[in-house]
Amino acid sequence: MLPFKLIYSDDYYLPIGAHVFPAQKYRLIHKQLLESGIAEPQDFVTPQPAQDEDIFLAHTREYVQKLKNGTLSAEEELQMEVPYSPELVKAFWLAAGGSILAADLALRGRVACNIGGGFHHAHPDHGEGFCVIHDVAVAIKRMHQEGKLTRAMTVDCDVHDGNGTAVIFPPKGKTRPGGALPSASASQRDIHITHEGPEKGGSGELEVFTISLHQAHNYPMYKPPSSIDINLPDGTNDDEYLGWLDQSLSSAFRHFEPELLCYIAGADPYKEDQLGGLSLTIEGLKKRDELVLRVAKERNIPVMITYAGGYARRVEDTVTIHCNTVLAAKEGFS
Repeated sequence: MLPFKLIYSDDYYLPIGAHVFPAQKYRLIHKQLLESGIAEPQDFVTPQPAQDEDIFLAHTREYVQKLKNGTLSAEEELQMEVPYSPELVKAFWLAAGGSILAADLALRGRVACNIGGGFHHAHPDHGEGFCVIHDVAVAIKRMHQEGKLTRAMTVDCDVHDGNGTAVIFPPKGKTRPGGALPSASASQRDIHITHEGPEKGGSGELEVFTISLHQAHNYPMYKPPSSIDINLPDGTNDDEYLGWLDQSLSSAFRHFEPELLCYIAGADPYKEDQLGGLSLTIEGLKKRDELVLRVAKERNIPVMITYAGGYARRVEDTVTIHCNTVLAAKEGFS
């Protein structure tokens, strides 16, 4: 039995037809976790859909009503890049409910994983890039509303920039180049840190420190600033990536002490991903997971995990990468 809970529902399946986003991956992950012995049936918890009032914490009422009533314009639906349906809306409300539950369980324990979610491109007033609702932002804001946290950190390791996160939680201060970099091929412009200085303590107002490690030359074209942005060169390999990640985490914790770390564990930095251009191996991605989780454990920071993207040529690879994230948590927190 795992020392933490996995949040999952068969209804996470997105009804989007033939699509580059492998909507079946959630059910395949659930199946592989059980068949491999990584997890047992009692490790899974079924979420309830988020309430509309939860969604309003991160999204405008106008946008939410358009989703609920099916009144998106053709342009707004095109921007989402997934076909609209009432069933799609239900799936995203459920994913948001799963992330709320994962955040709550992580704060009460040490770690929890939503086998879904991580829809980091969703903006307050529209959806983008397969993302309709920003479930992680909803979860953070719900936990703050309930008085369970005032300081959260997002660590986004999807291959694509976390633009929705950066818009919902804009960083303080002015963007400046970072310091020495772990890769000899890197330049000063490849890392940007936006903050006003060390942020210790708390005032009760919500503070969110955002980290995004992403391929520089990839979607989206405009990348709003996070607290720390790592603009990775094409073809970045395992060792280079882990160096960037290690430095970004070290820098973040020098400036910010979160009460919850929200890990967006995208599978798409994989070298065989159809929508990515980095060169990480399956083994390297597991080391990535281990690094994030180890750093959080050493600082006694609860971790909620969400999955985000993954578009490998073989869906089995995407499933394995996501299952390895659970395995890394099992090994790290047992």
